[in-house]
Amino acid sequence: MSELSVKHLLGIKYLKETDIQLIFETANHFKEVINRSIKKVPSLRDITIANIFFENSTRTKLSFELAEKRLSADVLNFSASQSSVKKGETLIDTVNNILSMKVDMVVMRHPNPGAGIFLSKHVNASIVNAGDGAHEHPTQALLDSYSIRERLGDVAGKNVVIVGDILHSRVALSNIFALKLQGANVKVCGPKTLLPKHIESLGVGVETNLRKALEWCDVANMLRIQNERLDISYFPTTREYTQQFGVNKKLLDSLDKEIVIMHPGPINRGVEITSDVADSKQSIILNQVENGVAIRMAVIYLLASKIK
Repeated sequence: MSELSVKHLLGIKYLKETDIQLIFETANHFKEVINRSIKKVPSLRDITIANIFFENSTRTKLSFELAEKRLSADVLNFSASQSSVKKGETLIDTVNNILSMKVDMVVMRHPNPGAGIFLSKHVNASIVNAGDGAHEHPTQALLDSYSIRERLGDVAGKNVVIVGDILHSRVALSNIFALKLQGANVKVCGPKTLLPKHIESLGVGVETNLRKALEWCDVANMLRIQNERLDISYFPTTREYTQQFGVNKKLLDSLDKEIVIMHPGPINRGVEITSDVADSKQSIILNQVENGVAIRMAVIYLLASKIK
């Protein structure tokens, strides 16, 4: 059996294309499992996984927890908002206390970019980055690519546009790395104030006109405006943003081809996409959610096989 080239999943930046393909092949197998009447496999009965979330998360946390339980791992859930972190305990102390309970793997979300990398150098456990600040969110990018592959047959050669708040988005950065690694063409689209200055250096195109971007693409990945990260106003009003960068059914239907609509969630309905777009047959948003569990099962399973 082939194995991953990495001991941790810290970011797509550290993966090879063969790693991505191995994760996808493994996810195919687990997708079969989660569609059976008995949805569990005993693969990780002897593995203990701690989910440590220093930022609020509903969907990612649930998805990881479900993936771990489907693999029969023992699961510890730790929410920093109710913990000693509030009393000034350091990240390493917090994690070492958890590891002293004989934990094999840590799934961590943290507001600081690079927190997972820092941790991987100081603790003896496999680390999965569930989002670090505005840096990376590798499992989201993997499930996004997997969902594109499932709908369109392949990622290589496809035109993918990422629309919205690129500046504050860890999803955008991980997606750019993953899509480029698999040979897709990538553009970003949004208000100039929400596009990082040197984004072209990552090998992506920039388009500030949404209609042109949609006419070019096969897939549009619509990001939400991250109001919780906007310390200043990057555009005049939400309404104006929606008029320029929101996708509605009328706009979709006016294109001369059918494009695929994605969204990492949670959706601000009526802002970046309207409900009739989110719920249309062109949308693969619910497939993304389902695929998230299979992808996370694959990542955890493959990393756990390197622990033993």
